[in-house]
Order: sequence, then structure tokens, then C-alpha cells
Amino acid sequence: MKLVAAAKLRRAQERILEARPYASKMSGLLGNLALRVSPEQHPLLARRETGRRMVVIIAADKGLCGAFNTNVLRRSIEFIRQSEEAALTLVVVGRKARDHYRRRGFTIKSEMIGFFDRLAYAHARELSTRLIEAYASGEVDEVRLIYNEFRSVAVQRVVRVQLLPVESAEASPEAPVVDYLYEPSPDGILAALLPKHVTTQVYRALMESLAAEYGARMTAMDAATKNAQEMIELLTIQYNKARQERITKELLDIVGGAEALRKAAE
Repeated sequence: MKLVAAAKLRRAQERILEARPYASKMSGLLGNLALRVSPEQHPLLARRETGRRMVVIIAADKGLCGAFNTNVLRRSIEFIRQSEEAALTLVVVGRKARDHYRRRGFTIKSEMIGFFDRLAYAHARELSTRLIEAYASGEVDEVRLIYNEFRSVAVQRVVRVQLLPVESAEASPEAPVVDYLYEPSPDGILAALLPKHVTTQVYRALMESLAAEYGARMTAMDAATKNAQEMIELLTIQYNKARQERITKELLDIVGGAEALRKAAE
């Protein structure tokens, strides 16, 4: 399992390292754009304060990956406890997240499972379409993602990011706010870029989680192998001691019986 995880991790790591610059640039561009346009120009920029939240929890379909699933589920539970349960909508990705919340009686709005081994952009588009529809229709007022971010083979960090509404960039008090020239129009550009931005950020989160899962599984299986080897060595020593004690006891019985026969013959 360690070797399989290592082979898959290499490919997943290459994908996420290639995708990060594009996703970061897209996020920065949309943040600057949101700073310069009115929130009324597109439904995904609208801000509402009724408190209805949707949280997307991304875990794994399988276990045997250390604390990977436990960490993201614990962080999601903390977020849920801080929110009003009646105003919270759960969307789970991964069999472990679905089973965790089903056992605890939570109502799951939507789920996606069984696709990580063939993760593609189409899966991110399917999930982002659901999120966009829920937000644009006014069903929820905020969408957040909770997932494991890949840092290195041995390090995964649970992050919580706001997906919708699209956050504006921080305006510097020293720099003047300069508007853009839009072609063909601000509405047309926003209609094309905002859904693409949401899909890109969802795709990045899925790839981050997948790479982090493989890294966690590789580390966990390496530790399990070392623990098994130590256990084998310990049990081998105990077995040899018990075997030696049994042989010694049998030899003593033989010597004692021979000595008794010798005395009886005399």
C-alpha cells in the first residue's frame, strides 16, 4: 500500500503544483474585480446576512491514511458547533465524511463519492454547479470549503475557505482604486469568469485533498510497516525464549530420569 500510494502521490503532486498558480491568479483577479464592481452586478457577488450557510466537507473514500480523515472531520464538527444547525446545509465529498455524518443523524443535502481514483475537472464542475445554483437561488447565503491542503508528504493542513460570495481583495489605503476597461461588458465578463472561478477553486480543493490523502497514506503505511517489523522482532525473541525454556526443561527431565535409572541399577 505504501508503494501504491507513493506512485499515485507523484502524479497527484505534479497536478496540484501545476494547478496552484492558475487557481491563485484566478482568485486574485476575481478579488480585484469584485473590489471594483457593484455586488448587484452578479448573483455570486451578492452578500446576504440571514446566516444560512452551506459547508462542503471533503474527506476520503478509504481509510488507512492516519489522521487524514479524523482531522478534517474534527475541524468540520467545530465549525458546525459554532453555527446554528437549523441554518446549516451539509454537502459531503468522500465516503468517510458521508458515513461520519450519517451515523450522527445529520441531514446531508448532497454527496459525492467513489470518484477520487479518476478525479477530473468534470467532477469539480458537477459539484460547483450545485453550489452555484444553491447560492444564486438564495437557498444559502454563504458557501465554505473544509479540506486537507497538501503541504508535503508528511504534512497536511486542514483549511477552511470561503467560496461564495466571492471575497473582494484588500484595498490598500495608499493605492488609488483604478477601474478596468471591460470588453465586451462588465456583465458579460462576470458571467463568464465567476462560475469558472468557483469551479477552479473546487477543483483545486479536490486535488489538494487527493494529494494530501496519498501523502498521509504513504506515511501511515510506512509507520505501520516499521511497527510490524518491531513487533515481529519482539515476538521472535519471546518465541525463542519460550522455546529455549521448553528445551531446557525437557533436557532436565531426561537427565533426571537417567540419573534415577542409574541409581536403581546400583
